[in-house]
Amino acid sequence: MTINCKGNLIDLSSPKVMGILNTTPDSFYSGSRKTSLLDLLKTAEEMLAQGATFLDIGGTSTRPGADEISEAEELDRVVPAIEAIFKNFPESLISIDTYRSKVAATALECGAALVNDISAGNLDTKMMQVIAEFQVPYIMMHMRGTPQTMKDLNEYTDLTQELIFYFSEKIRAARDLGINDIIVDPGFGFSKNIEQNFELLSNLKKFENLGVPILAGLSRKSSIYKTLDCTPEEALNGTTVLNTMAIANGANILRVHDVREAMETIKLMSQLTF
Repeated sequence: MTINCKGNLIDLSSPKVMGILNTTPDSFYSGSRKTSLLDLLKTAEEMLAQGATFLDIGGTSTRPGADEISEAEELDRVVPAIEAIFKNFPESLISIDTYRSKVAATALECGAALVNDISAGNLDTKMMQVIAEFQVPYIMMHMRGTPQTMKDLNEYTDLTQELIFYFSEKIRAARDLGINDIIVDPGFGFSKNIEQNFELLSNLKKFENLGVPILAGLSRKSSIYKTLDCTPEEALNGTTVLNTMAIANGANILRVHDVREAMETIKLMSQLTF
């Protein structure tokens, strides 16, 4: 349960936190939108001080129905952000959240250390080749269709088993290309309805059979705020509850908007035995 980030071995047998930094004006949670470099750097500094191991930089919203932007616009958003963070915090481990191989390659050249791809290579067939070339960790998520179409693509016969089979094929393809460090993300909220998201969380431990680390991205998502009849801004307590369950069920990385609370969750959970 270790991954190699720029020569640093990160031990994921103890859960780690990935802080979310969006350089987008339309992400579903307003608190994650960082449209100025000053604001971005301030938040990055806070997240690192609070204990984040990774910072995940995204330049295009992937919420259901989000407008697709051009590759050039995505690059214009993420490259200055990555360069600024890398310059000011050179020891930080930056993840680029993109499904485009050119954006991933450019980000890695600018200082990023790993790639977080919502499509696991389905939206850009060159993505895995880029990962293999740069020899960086690859987070592969499950999603059907695109952010524009995924909402209606949630019919499954056996959700958990279908996702495990999906990832087993993706992992095999990645291994064949020489990709060593792989992390799977079940894709909470992506081509799954609320009931299915809770089913996945309940069955998360079954993904340990894949033999790779698991990332859980539950932070302030609709499964929380719609169930609780609140807003994303009011969904921190619910996020902490589900992050607790994710750790109990085997999650190795929590991808969150709120680093301090996630770190506290991990610290408290580390005192328990199961």
